[in-house]
Amino acid sequence: MSITIKLRGTGFKRMKAIVMLFFLVVLTGCLGMPERVSPVTGFEADRYLGTWYEVARLDHSFERGLKNISATYSKRDDGGINVLNRGYSIEDQEWNQAQGKAYFVEDERTGYLKVSFFGPFYGSYVVFDLDKEGYEYAFISGPDTDYLWLLARTPNPGEAVINRFKTVAKAKGFDTNELIFVEHDDL
Repeated sequence: MSITIKLRGTGFKRMKAIVMLFFLVVLTGCLGMPERVSPVTGFEADRYLGTWYEVARLDHSFERGLKNISATYSKRDDGGINVLNRGYSIEDQEWNQAQGKAYFVEDERTGYLKVSFFGPFYGSYVVFDLDKEGYEYAFISGPDTDYLWLLARTPNPGEAVINRFKTVAKAKGFDTNELIFVEHDDL
């Protein structure tokens, strides 16, 4: 018995098209957002740049066991934004960091970006609530309600901001009972 694999012709072209379509769906699927979430408008990237502290989030393995988590954003020469996420591993007693890049999905005045830490693979970064006056806090979502963060310019933005975050996030379909509040040493 012998098996012949035909690499050219209609079958191969059809398979190639199916694979390309699959990857297109997978990659763009990560750029969605939860049904009740809408990105802020009037977003000002220059004001958003700098260091933000992670105050609260939903659990993810890539942040588990970290404290003193921060994200620092800076301009890229190609019009995008550099992303440096940093956290201190309690178990390993050392700093972990991940460098990435972000680009606007729609326009620079809409808080909807795609972020990549792994080559050509991007995920949603949706700023759905923002202190537009002082740029002191931001509520961030990923592609679905499993991804949620409260970022602030200080590790402790105060109870009013935290309560607002819980209220707004819950109304948008996030499970706020599962929030993790990040430990920050006195910085």
